[in-house]
Amino acid sequence: MSSIFTRIINGEIPGRIVWRDMVCVAMVDIRPLNRGHVLVIPIEEVDRWTDLSADTASHCMTVARTIGRAQQELFAPLRVGLMIAGFEVPHAHLHVVPSINDEINLSPKSPDEVSNLLTIAAGTPLLSKRFPADNTFNPVAVAEIPNEFSPECCAV
Repeated sequence: MSSIFTRIINGEIPGRIVWRDMVCVAMVDIRPLNRGHVLVIPIEEVDRWTDLSADTASHCMTVARTIGRAQQELFAPLRVGLMIAGFEVPHAHLHVVPSINDEINLSPKSPDEVSNLLTIAAGTPLLSKRFPADNTFNPVAVAEIPNEFSPECCAV
């Protein structure tokens, strides 16, 4: 049986995806520790992070770093934490979480707004341009991606 993450990745159930490439996705956590909490998940369903290939683990870490920098820019927390727990869902994933403090910018009010803002800040190519409804990968050169952002392009 597929994990809940695989079902979201495959479009069977909704998720707020802020990053997607051929190796991993990043999505807003539905039970966040703090506003902006994102999960970075390899597309390949592997239970234990120690069983990921070195290339996949490295790629996920690079994406987590990009997401963390976007969170830092958007929410201005004292720190952005990174955790690999692996206790609830049998599909390896990284938690990227802005710290909780009095200085954090809590202006985004909804998970959808958080998702849209992180998509922009992470520099994610417009998802609708790269991943049509049938979920096939259609690479688009960065130069072909428009600079403007329309919220409906990335709604999940």
